[in-house]
Amino acid sequence: MTDISIVIPARNEAENIATLLDGIDAALAGQDYEVIVVDDASDDGMEGILKARMAQAPQLRVLRNIRAGGQSAAVHSGVQVAKGAICATLDGDGQNPPEELPKLIAPLQALGSEKIGLVAGQRVGRQDTLSKKLASRFANALRSWVLKDGTRDTGCGLKAFRRAPFLELPYFDHMHRYLPALFSRDGWGVAHVDVAHRARGGGRSHYSNLQRGLVGAVDLLAVAWLIRRRKKSRPTEVTQ
Repeated sequence: MTDISIVIPARNEAENIATLLDGIDAALAGQDYEVIVVDDASDDGMEGILKARMAQAPQLRVLRNIRAGGQSAAVHSGVQVAKGAICATLDGDGQNPPEELPKLIAPLQALGSEKIGLVAGQRVGRQDTLSKKLASRFANALRSWVLKDGTRDTGCGLKAFRRAPFLELPYFDHMHRYLPALFSRDGWGVAHVDVAHRARGGGRSHYSNLQRGLVGAVDLLAVAWLIRRRKKSRPTEVTQ
């Protein structure tokens, strides 16, 4: 039985994927785990790299999208087929160090952790451009002010969570940026762990700051509505 499923959404990461998979294998040596790479319609040769790797790595599984669906869709489809009760995610660009995975998984495996649903990585010493860091800082501050989710960095790809409650969350594009608020909405505890961050090994990011901002503004309002709706729908406690 598989204990842990690592889900990697990846698009055109041929330059980074092999090193990332090597790092995951080293970080989780001795544990019962699988790795699911969701290839989001890559056209840079990553498909061939993964096929060759699967012939030698029985723990590796690959899902391939014919058309790109985005990061949240890739994560969701990977979790749907995962065998582990605990899932962890990290980005395919190599900026999330795989050696941080045990720190994220441990709180979910500890005694008395049954009420924790999500462990969210919080990047320290981000290795990004100034414009990207400033845009992220503004977005995180706005989100935190609106949702009161107690999380300073929801954009970090390093996360670990229980599979079953994740699949019960309302699905929408870009939901991966709102997991702390969504898990809290459903009554689950959320833990936070500081994690390192690396510069991209190769390739380029697929989203601009303007694109992130436009979709983020709409999503923020939608999540705020979902939280208010859940609060209003809870039954009133009756004492006798």
